[in-house]
Formats: sequence, C-alpha cells, structure tokens
Amino acid sequence: MVETKSSLAENFSVTRGGPLHRLLVRLSYAGDERQLVVGRTLLAVLITWLPLFVLSVVDRQAFGQQITIPFIRDFAANVRFLIALPILIMAESGINRRWRILVMEFFRSKLVADADVPLFEALLEKTNRLRDRALPEILLMVVAFLPSLFVIKTELLMSGISSWHVTGIESGELSRAGWWFNYVSAPFFRFLLLRWVWRLCLATFLLWLISRMRLYLVATHTDMAAGLGFLSQGQKAFSPIVFAGGTVVAAQVANAIAYHGATLSSMTYPMIAYGVIAIILLVAPLLVVTPLLVKVKRKALLEYGALVTTHNQQFDQRWIQKEQSPDEVILGHPDASSLTDLGSSFTVIRQMGIIPIDKQDLVILALAAALPMVPVVFLATPVDELVRLVLKMLG
Repeated sequence: MVETKSSLAENFSVTRGGPLHRLLVRLSYAGDERQLVVGRTLLAVLITWLPLFVLSVVDRQAFGQQITIPFIRDFAANVRFLIALPILIMAESGINRRWRILVMEFFRSKLVADADVPLFEALLEKTNRLRDRALPEILLMVVAFLPSLFVIKTELLMSGISSWHVTGIESGELSRAGWWFNYVSAPFFRFLLLRWVWRLCLATFLLWLISRMRLYLVATHTDMAAGLGFLSQGQKAFSPIVFAGGTVVAAQVANAIAYHGATLSSMTYPMIAYGVIAIILLVAPLLVVTPLLVKVKRKALLEYGALVTTHNQQFDQRWIQKEQSPDEVILGHPDASSLTDLGSSFTVIRQMGIIPIDKQDLVILALAAALPMVPVVFLATPVDELVRLVLKMLG
C-alpha cells in the first residue's frame, strides 16, 4: 500500500502561528531545537520571576520573618513561574510532534481517500489561516490583563495577610514587586495559559472539519472507535498542560494551608474540581466526532445484523436442521469458523464507543491533574501520621 504524501500535513502545527510566534521568529527564538526551547524558557523566567525576586530583595521582602509571606517562601509565585511557566513553553515541541503524527495518520490508515486529499489539505489551510490571525491573540492579551485592572488582591486565598505583594496590610498598596507581578508577570502567565486553550480550540475546530468529510470508517475496527481511536493520542498530548495547571492550583492550596489556616479537607473540593474540569476540557473536543461515530455504529448494526442473521439461518439449516450431506462433519469445517468470526465482529460493533478515548488515556489525564496535589497532602499531614501510614503500608 502506497502512503499518500502531503507537505501540508507533514508540516502541520497547532502552535507555530500568531503575533507572538512571529515575534519569536524575528528574535530567532522560534523552533523545536533544544537550545531554542531553553532560550524561550529562560527569557520567560527572566521577564516574570527574576524581577520579582530582585525587587523583593531591594524592598527587604524576599527573606526573613518581618512579613508572613516573604517572596522566597511564596509557594504560588515560585511554582507558577519556575515550574508551570517552563512547562507551558517546553510542552510545545512534544504537542506539535504528536499532532503532526495524528494528522498524517489519516493518510497512513487510508481514512482519507486519494481523491479527497485536496479537500483535506484545504481544511488544514483553513485551520492554519485561523491560527495565524492576530485578532485571537490580541483578545487573549486583553482578557489576560483585565484581572490586573479590576481585581485588587493579586493572589487568591491570601486576604488579610502581610506578604511581599503589598507595602502593608493597612495601606493595601502594591509593593514594587507586587506591581510587577500584577501588571507584568501574572498577565504574561495568564496569556500563555489562555493561548493553550486557544490552541485546543484550533485542534477541536480541525477535528470538526475533518469529521464532516467522507472518511472510510469501519465499525469492526478493534480500537472500538471505527478507526478513530488514535485521536485520543492528540488529547493525551496535552497532559503536560494539565500538570502545569495542577501545580498552580496545588501551590495556591499550599499557601492557604501554610499561611491562612486552611485544612486539607477544606481544600479538597477545589483540588477535585480542577481535575474534573481539566479532564472535561480535554475530552470535550473529541465529542465533535461523536455524531459521525453514532451514524457509523447505527448503520453497521443494521448491516452486520442482517448479515449475521442470514448466515446464522444458513448455518442452522445446514447443521441443526440436518440439511447437509451425511458425510460432512462440523469439526474443522469453515462454517463454524465463519459463525464465530461474524459473531465476534458484531460484538465489536455493539461495544464500539462514540467517544474515541479509552480508560488508559483518561487515567493518564487524571494522574497529570492529581500528581501536583501529592506534595500538598504531605505538607498538610503531620509527620507522625505520615510515619504511621508508611509503617502500616509496609506492614
């Protein structure tokens, strides 16, 4: 079987577009090479975290006991800009590669007929044009900056506590580090996070366009998704983004427990809520192919049902009603094998899902959301309880 070639598919990317990407190209920071990825990451840290540290040191709010939360002991700020932010940037290469493979799979598996390749490429071009438009990223920048204009408190769960964000609890005025956080660092981080939401929307849009094409889907495919099971790999590729968001939530909860008197039980709801919302956001894009899979399954149930009925009737007449030659024996006869094969095919159709994702992928996404919460559990659990728990597990 000759594989169809498409330069558009081989170079497809959900990230290489928009004003920020074009700026990085001009600055020679764009690309998937390791040194360029590291360069972009360091640049982002220099813009967001380093000024906060320097300004906090200058204002004597980085260390010490004079305020409740000095900068160096702020879980939320340090995790956000030293862990989550680098992940948001470094994840681009892997997600790009995974989605390029996913797009090429439509050709490799012959889901798209050779005659429909020009149409498929037109859909890729349409997605690329939307990706490259400036307006979406401009709107994202506005949305990312709005909280800094209308929200007085710069951090959640931190009201009434002296921290490096403000010059004093009574005045409520932003410190120099607090000003940089509120008007530079936080909007920058929110923009990158919203940009990933936009990219997820682009991927969803592409899947929706493809689902409207004439695809060669077979309901008996053992992936239980008529041959579209590989689409879940595209969503699983976003698990680093889920992990990055989880670290931010976990760090906020850690701050609330360490400095605001919150308990682990009182913070359980927001931690669980994040995991549920993250999984829903990543599974939801696959729903665009659900109508197509429902149609394929319904059609196959009728067609294969009729075929199985006809075959079983013939089998019954030949072997049960004894219409076959007396010399024939069923042992080793192909009729028995075909009966089993048809029955297995019909069972696959009945078990076929209408959302192309399996339990293993859901587990991976759930782990990506839950793992950042583990250190919070250790932080909130007394040492003696942890020791008893470990000894109980060992015993």
